[in-house]
Amino acid sequence: MTKKIDEPGKRPSAPMTHVAVRTGDIDASIHFYRRYAGLHIVHRRGDGGTRVVWMSHNEQDPEFVIVLLEMPYEKLQEPTPMDHFGFAVDSREEVDQIAALGIEDNLLKWGPTEGGPIVGYFVMVRDPSGNTCEFSFGQPIHPRQIPS
Repeated sequence: MTKKIDEPGKRPSAPMTHVAVRTGDIDASIHFYRRYAGLHIVHRRGDGGTRVVWMSHNEQDPEFVIVLLEMPYEKLQEPTPMDHFGFAVDSREEVDQIAALGIEDNLLKWGPTEGGPIVGYFVMVRDPSGNTCEFSFGQPIHPRQIPS
């Protein structure tokens, strides 16, 4: 008998493994994610004329990757700050350093800003394809760390 996945306690485990984004310039995107987030290339290939690169914090045995797909596309309107990739950094100073890089590279979108005890101190920058990347300090991700 087949299990119904909509029964409580019967849902399959489906850990998130990647997010895929299009880019018009894969080399610029690789440079951005190395410079701003310290990511490493863990896989690259050509797939039917499309250059594909996987990037992760873990060079060996990555559990999550950003997949960059080099292909033409029309940029849509500016994404809102709510549509973003989130990265954690170790200090407010790192947030400020990323903001300075964003200014230097003309990629700063917003901040740095103090968002309070749940949001933390953060800055938002655009990657070369226009995707928003948030770098934050003091933003808890575990529910038990969130102040009540």
